[in-house]
Amino acid sequence: MAGCGYATMNMASAISDLLVLELGDRVGAGACGSLLAQLGAEVVLVEPADINQSMHKWRNRAVVAAGKRSLVDNACAPGRVMQALLESADVLLLSSDIGPALNWSKHERQIVCDITACGSSGPLAGRAYSDALVQALTGIVDTTGDPFGPPSIVGFEMLEFAAGTYAVSAILAALRVRRRCGLGQDVEVALFDSALAALSTFLPFPMVGKSVTRSANRHALTAPWNAYRATDGWIQICAATDEQWRRLADALEVDSSGFDTNTERVARMVEVDTMVQSWVSGMTVRQCIEHLTRIKIACGPIVTVEELAEQENLLHRKMVRHGFDPVSGRTFLLPGSPLKATRTPGVAPASIARPDQDRRELETRVLRSRPRTAAARADEPVRAPLAGVRVVEIGHFTTAPLVTRQLGALGADVLKIEPPGGESSRNWVPTQGEQGYFFTLNNSDKKSVTLDLKSAADKARLHALLRNTDILVENMKPGALARLGLGAEELTRANPGLVYCAISGFGGDSTYPGRPAFDTVVQAMCGVMDLTRVRDIPTKTGISCADVLGGEFALVAVLAALEYRDRTGLGQSIDIAMQDVGAWITQMEWTRAARVNEAMVIQCCDGYAAVDGVPAQIRAWFAQLASSATELRTERTRAELVEAAGEAGFLAAAVNSISEIVNHPHVRARQLVVYRSDADGVTWPLLNSPLRLSLTPAMVARPIGALGEANAETFGRPRSHAETALPGGAAA
Repeated sequence: MAGCGYATMNMASAISDLLVLELGDRVGAGACGSLLAQLGAEVVLVEPADINQSMHKWRNRAVVAAGKRSLVDNACAPGRVMQALLESADVLLLSSDIGPALNWSKHERQIVCDITACGSSGPLAGRAYSDALVQALTGIVDTTGDPFGPPSIVGFEMLEFAAGTYAVSAILAALRVRRRCGLGQDVEVALFDSALAALSTFLPFPMVGKSVTRSANRHALTAPWNAYRATDGWIQICAATDEQWRRLADALEVDSSGFDTNTERVARMVEVDTMVQSWVSGMTVRQCIEHLTRIKIACGPIVTVEELAEQENLLHRKMVRHGFDPVSGRTFLLPGSPLKATRTPGVAPASIARPDQDRRELETRVLRSRPRTAAARADEPVRAPLAGVRVVEIGHFTTAPLVTRQLGALGADVLKIEPPGGESSRNWVPTQGEQGYFFTLNNSDKKSVTLDLKSAADKARLHALLRNTDILVENMKPGALARLGLGAEELTRANPGLVYCAISGFGGDSTYPGRPAFDTVVQAMCGVMDLTRVRDIPTKTGISCADVLGGEFALVAVLAALEYRDRTGLGQSIDIAMQDVGAWITQMEWTRAARVNEAMVIQCCDGYAAVDGVPAQIRAWFAQLASSATELRTERTRAELVEAAGEAGFLAAAVNSISEIVNHPHVRARQLVVYRSDADGVTWPLLNSPLRLSLTPAMVARPIGALGEANAETFGRPRSHAETALPGGAAA
């Protein structure tokens, strides 16, 4: 990849021997298939003969079909080619809540992955809710938008992409189990579960009886932090510390007395925003950024989806490309792959298949020559997917901790490296004792190790630890570990089997070296804020979606690299940029014609409800229901409105608050929040894993303990050969 320093397409892929049959109509199934194809799998996209181009993933067929083979068939009455593929494919991708039931003879090594709105258990099981309605149910809508106005639906299918990405990780975990014992299994990923897993910023407050809601583009705990209007567009500015404010105030040339501390600025947030807006309004976006970059204030232009094709860092990292669509005869923008790695990078799609163009080739090659897979090995025990794998995390806040808590739930031994005073979020309020709920939610199934990386002795201890480690995940500023002599090149030279994953806002290989990046700035610079507008103001998602999805993609990259290492013994380094990921998850909206119909939020007497469908039709129905087509407000309860919408043929759901979702019957039935005790007997709420594997389920077992709890254990003995052995007898 010229200009980016990553491996080229002719290198080995992570899963080149995998045959995937993509049958599900959900966007999540399409996203899952696309990522598997980028990792080297042969993905066969099954297309109906009559595609409804306004429904589900088919509203942007070009991006869904890119990089895949195409077979047109009827899932209800499959032809000979599809029936054979059903019975021989390694992986089937389904979305059973919106698709027909399938009848086939499943073989014992087959992995069947079902991506649905609400899963197969619980009171909402089987409900064919859209992404927007799941956002409403899970509280995400209530966290997005203006606090003085109605809640807002995120303007793209964020949860479909979250579920599709988690599905890839679950499939890779199942493949690891299959390689070891020969058995496939069922995999289930729900949009609802994926949404709950993304709420760690908000869930701590109802845990202690406090309510929490939306804050538009502001931050509830620091100021200034907002979107501001320049002469030619919008800019997001984030100043998180008192020192950053002092530098910004000097640039503004304002009297900052009474605003010196963050507490004062938060209390006088409107006045702070007025000062910043006055300064910004006299300049272009570029002029603002030049000033702010010089004084090291996190900022970024709010990039529209149309402007992504010209965004310099995305172009540098090969994230925006052109592809020819043979159906429409037009050239489309296609995303590159966010899975950047030195040995097995994700390969961007080279072409878009015509419908059914691969039928003859599949019949000739796959059906006549592909052998049935081997039988299970009865002598191999069924173990957790990552049993025996050691993971070290040097991370903070959300992205790296998300990766490692999911690896821990899959059975890995995870050590979290903290500085002597602990990770900065360890005591964020609200707390239980001296430990915060946010920190605990993000760090389940890990053990704390304290090291002072400014100390030569502790750097040596870490270096020795990493020589016997399988995976390192970090989200430090790019280059920070290298400056300590702990960069990817040094560490992989000492441990050739190490999988080193770095996560940052703009990537290690970036046109913005050293530029600070908060989640909100990344949302601004990847099209996410452009797609969610409140009174035409670009608005961030309530949840930290760039952080969360950045962590999800890093999880995929790590598991894929582990798959490659277990076959070859070779580790590699991974460079995940949150901006790459943010752009990739907006791909369905890159053409205006493909934009999803927004569900509408209606105010009820006890809150809000969301109704899904064509907005004009919803308004017409509501005018008859409430004698008002101009103001979406009714004296009915949410439950009554949902019932009335259903009778009129619309799908609808209550907009739940975060406080309501914690004890929602579906959350309880699916055990999405579990309660576990630490070594001192203190009980903590923890987020369950959205990765549901039938044979080797992910298990959230323990909260992280006291700072440095594992120091003696970690540095007191080396790992045994049994702990470092890989499946098949190779050593780590």
